[in-house]
Amino acid sequence: MSVKDKYQGVLTLGEKLGIKDGEVSEENGILKVKGMANTPFEKDLLWDKIKELGGQNPTDIKANITVADDSVYHRHVVKSGESLSKIAKHYYGDAMKYKKIFEANTNILKNPDMIHPDQVLVIPK
Repeated sequence: MSVKDKYQGVLTLGEKLGIKDGEVSEENGILKVKGMANTPFEKDLLWDKIKELGGQNPTDIKANITVADDSVYHRHVVKSGESLSKIAKHYYGDAMKYKKIFEANTNILKNPDMIHPDQVLVIPK
């Protein structure tokens, strides 16, 4: 199995996320990956996938992933059935941090219990 085959899941995820300026090359058994994620959350997703496939400190991949917008952690498009607590659990691992998301979006939200599909919420760092 080539190193590119080993990390195909990372490359597929990068395509799914729309990573910009992506470059992939293989040199002396080391996969070199470069690109720009939209947000820190997307960069974290890529690094999590790298660690899942290569271990905590992989030596057969070098990744240079930059971020286009680091003013926020992510921008989340609300889906039907979601709540701020579900969204907080997804991004922070703690449903009670919904207040943090609410406070960052008071320009479009008046009540933390009232969010609507297709709203774009800022997920703060």
